[in-house]
Amino acid sequence: MLSSEILTANLLSPVVLAFCLGIFAAVVKSDLKFPESFFAGLSAYLLLAIGLKGGVALGEIPIKTIIFPVVATLSVSIITPYIAFFLCRYIGKLKLDDAAAMAAHYGSVSIVTFITTRVFVESVGLKSDDYMTGLVAIMEVPGIVFALLLAQGVFRAKTVKGIDLFERLRGIFLSKSIYLLWGGLLIGILTGPGGLEKVSGFFIDPFYGILVLFMLEMGLMAGSRLHELQRTGPFLIGFALGMPLLTGAIAIVIAKLIGFSVANAVVFATMTASASYIAAPAAVRVALPFANPSFYLTSSLAITFPFNLTIGIPTYYLLTKWWYSL
Repeated sequence: MLSSEILTANLLSPVVLAFCLGIFAAVVKSDLKFPESFFAGLSAYLLLAIGLKGGVALGEIPIKTIIFPVVATLSVSIITPYIAFFLCRYIGKLKLDDAAAMAAHYGSVSIVTFITTRVFVESVGLKSDDYMTGLVAIMEVPGIVFALLLAQGVFRAKTVKGIDLFERLRGIFLSKSIYLLWGGLLIGILTGPGGLEKVSGFFIDPFYGILVLFMLEMGLMAGSRLHELQRTGPFLIGFALGMPLLTGAIAIVIAKLIGFSVANAVVFATMTASASYIAAPAAVRVALPFANPSFYLTSSLAITFPFNLTIGIPTYYLLTKWWYSL
């Protein structure tokens, strides 16, 4: 089991508490508010910083070592958001933008959950490979892109018409959020650790401080729209608890097929089962401004995140051991 120290450190982290503080401020009708331009700057900073760090991690891994893991990662980055979109749109009856926003969050990954899983794996006497960090960087972006494509209706037959499809794809990949993520990845790969070190004073050290401000604003947004949860509350809770178990199980099956060790399979399953509350909110806030943050932030941060830390990770570990013993 996860130690109480690990659990407390994550559930009572400044990031989570800042989100709760923002919700409370909205509920009690505080006049706390950030200028829109300031919040846009926070989003741009986080997206570029995430891309930079992910690109550096990827650039240090030999291609032969990760070709199959990368294929597996890209596969779940498409499967997961599609499942989330289908469930939210057609079972939960959410609006198109809300369903796509949910898909983006569950198609991406939680870095904190990933780190906690590696600690857990070590606590049970196993060790995952270092290249798993690179897979996290890969998983952060494609799920978000795919979800935004779903929001644009790219995969509906009536919209796939030559220039229409090209323009839609162009619009997604050149949108501010995706452009910054992929641009950061490219810069990180090309410049490597040395390049990142030169800007670490801006993109590394202040990262979590900026994230706290970002989550405070996201809490304000979510809190102001909590009343809208009444029409979808039961579904949201069921989705936020069931979705990680479903996608985690799928990832375990894939992990065994490609030859992952038990340790790597547990980490891979948890990555797939986790929901983003950093990259996805920043991207969705820009690309889907009409999506309701009470849905995607409450489910990803308030339900799925603590569920994975307390119950999910040990469950994925037990499922992996069972599946690998067959």
